[in-house]
Amino acid sequence: MIIRTIILSFALLLAMSLPARDKTDVLVMKNGDRMTCQVKGLSAGVLYVAFDYIDGTVSVDWSKVSRLESSQLFVVKTQNGSVYTGTLTTPETAGGRPVKIQVVETRGQGEVLDRSKIVQMVATSESFWQRFSGEVSFGTTYTKGNQTTQYTLGSDVIYPRQRWSAEASFTSNLSSSAGVDVSTRNSLQLGVRRLLPWSNWFYSGVGGFLQSSEQGIALQSTVGGGIGRYLKHSDRTRISVLAGMALQNTNYTTQVTAPGNQNLGAALIAAEAKVFRFSRTNLDATATLMPALSDPGRLRFGTNVTYYIKIYSRLKWNFSFYGNWDNQPPPGFSGSDYGSSTGISWTFGLK
Repeated sequence: MIIRTIILSFALLLAMSLPARDKTDVLVMKNGDRMTCQVKGLSAGVLYVAFDYIDGTVSVDWSKVSRLESSQLFVVKTQNGSVYTGTLTTPETAGGRPVKIQVVETRGQGEVLDRSKIVQMVATSESFWQRFSGEVSFGTTYTKGNQTTQYTLGSDVIYPRQRWSAEASFTSNLSSSAGVDVSTRNSLQLGVRRLLPWSNWFYSGVGGFLQSSEQGIALQSTVGGGIGRYLKHSDRTRISVLAGMALQNTNYTTQVTAPGNQNLGAALIAAEAKVFRFSRTNLDATATLMPALSDPGRLRFGTNVTYYIKIYSRLKWNFSFYGNWDNQPPPGFSGSDYGSSTGISWTFGLK
């Protein structure tokens, strides 16, 4: 409970409004509309901007932008994995030609990019706190027939930099029914990813902690890493795979093998998919397969899938599914724990 409170409080602090810079950027749309604003960043095909005369952040379809000028420094990422840092200008192009965005780096050099090839732009800041993006979610259901109550709580925080990023996500599920023991599941996942010099390749370190009363797991700790590649990286879709090695220690609620835990060395195979539709819906899915090397024939598999629908501004409705399977659990213990939940979430930054 203490860890849950700390993580939620941390996420809420990050979500608080922070001082903004002057709104002097210039945005011109394909239909000729010209606006003076503050460009906050680009993610999932959505350009986030703020105006002096509009409360909050406005979502703009990136494919409809014709011209962009900003003196703010941005980290710009492209489909082939290249990364640039600099201010933004739009060089003149002949009618009908693809829109170009020029990234002018601090040393005076510039790189001209097709707008359609840019998948993400993150404004850099001297403030450590202003670099974060993330979300906080909550859901609850109640059934009178068997007096079942379920609560779900989650938070996700991302810290992006020029060639690397760090992410932490926490989910908690509690379910109680009349005449049945309370069922709980708590999961904390950590990850760090850094781009390699080769196009769309990266290496990543992962860690995780899991508690599941359904499977009798008091604490399962995982640490590992590997090499991955983006199979598709556009402003609408991001798909990546990773292969490596991992170590996993599982401590069960009752003693099953002295001293009551199991240590596994395993291969690590992971996949991630993110699909976006402009400012309306998005789907996040992850899957991890761990074939045990120290216990041949044993497999562990986990997945998380969340579908979001925008309600208003940064408020979204979400539907989630989680699952955790072990094909050779200790005798008397369940080999699976899975479930679904629905609720609302509030995002901050470019999440």
